[in-house]
Amino acid sequence: MPIMYLSWIIILNEKGYWRNTMVEDDYFDGKEILITGGTGSLAKALLKELESHNPKGIRLFSRDELKQWELRQTVSEYKNNISFLVGDIRDEKRIELACKGVDILIHTAALKQVPACEDNPLEAIQTNVIGSRNVFYAALENKVEKVMAISSDKAVYPINLYGATKMCMEKLFIQGNTYSGNRAPHFSCCRYGNVIGSRGSVIPLFKKQAETGVLTITHKDMTRFWIRLGDVAKFILKAVCYMKGGEIFVPRMPSAKVIDIAYGVMRNQTVPLGIIEIGIRPGEKMHETLVTEEEMGSAAINEDMSCFVICGGKFHLGGRSYQSDENLIWLIDKEIDQIVKEEM
Repeated sequence: MPIMYLSWIIILNEKGYWRNTMVEDDYFDGKEILITGGTGSLAKALLKELESHNPKGIRLFSRDELKQWELRQTVSEYKNNISFLVGDIRDEKRIELACKGVDILIHTAALKQVPACEDNPLEAIQTNVIGSRNVFYAALENKVEKVMAISSDKAVYPINLYGATKMCMEKLFIQGNTYSGNRAPHFSCCRYGNVIGSRGSVIPLFKKQAETGVLTITHKDMTRFWIRLGDVAKFILKAVCYMKGGEIFVPRMPSAKVIDIAYGVMRNQTVPLGIIEIGIRPGEKMHETLVTEEEMGSAAINEDMSCFVICGGKFHLGGRSYQSDENLIWLIDKEIDQIVKEEM
């Protein structure tokens, strides 16, 4: 059983209902694409997925010149249509210049670590809220065709600052379609859970802790949604193809207890390891929610339950919220072991 069940994306057809449709292979051909947070794990995965397409150009926008130099070495033989733009989304004029001539903008830049955002609230707000506003303005000014903003499960019922900033970003980009008046830009969001293989994910942390002989978890019953980095990239590009503006796309994801991931790491080590429970940290949830009960009233879903689309009252799916502890799909030990092997 594969970890990711998404092979189709839902779109709204002329009759007003959602149906399954495959991604058009040539959709990105000839398009100018800008990715903020251009040296992050997700941007690299998006770049890899775009190799099979023929975009006019790909602009990677980020503020770390060293990471740009390092990434440049890995893609030097790829194509000559990749541009590396040094800049910060906090700088409104800089991001506005970067958006000139852009057809598709994928906004991934953010401060993402919960503790860092809790300890540095002004920085989190400046980047995740004000910076996202700057991206929004820049897209409006340059009439970018489509803008996809990347959100998080922590934006749902937020109890930490990171989640609150992502909630603000979602509201800005979804309601921001009123400013473009059903014309370009069209703004939408993708929302998903923990990404396997991204920087700061739990498996690299457990790998480092394994050197000490002890793995730390916050609570033995804590659950999370999980998705592979490559599947996230595919999902985002499919959503970009068929977004109309105003949707939040949510893939159906398997759940697992964090402690089960730790057990998977232990099974893949030649030396014995122990586990210590250290308690839930400030701003941390026991379980995550991807779609609230209230949002279910304006959500659609495809036939095989692979993707939710929250679309502002067009549909009335109804039902309970989509939570990591009440999920119908769970990773089994065999799948966890395979994931750990790939990431270790």
